[in-house]
Amino acid sequence: MNNKIAVRIGMGVALYVLFVAAVLFFYPDKPQDMDWQDREEYNKVQIAKLELGQTKSAILELLGSPDITEAKRIGDYELQVMFYRTQHRQADGITTEDECTPLLFENNLLIEWGESAYQRYISQ
Repeated sequence: MNNKIAVRIGMGVALYVLFVAAVLFFYPDKPQDMDWQDREEYNKVQIAKLELGQTKSAILELLGSPDITEAKRIGDYELQVMFYRTQHRQADGITTEDECTPLLFENNLLIEWGESAYQRYISQ
C-alpha cells in the first residue's frame, strides 16, 4: 500500500514540474503584456541592471516601448530621452514624467538615466 502512495505522489510532483516548465516556456513575460503594477516593478528591476553604452535597440528589446519619449537634433548629435514608468503617483489613468525614470540616448547609445538625464536633455 505504501508503494502505491509513493508512486502517486511521485507522479503528482512530476506532473506539477511539467506544468510549471510548460508555463515558463510557452508564456514568457513581455513588458507589453503586463498590467501597470507588474510593468512598474519589471522596469525598476531592469533599469537597475542597465549599463552605459547599451544601444537603444537593446533597451527597447529589454523594456519594450517607452511610456513617453522626446527627441531632438543638435548639430551632428541626436538626443532622445525615453521615459519608463517606475513609480505610481496618482490614480488618474495617465502616465506622467514624474512617474517615470528617464533614459537619455546620444546617437542611439545610453549615456545617462535618472532625473539628471532629463535635466541634461533639457539644457542641451
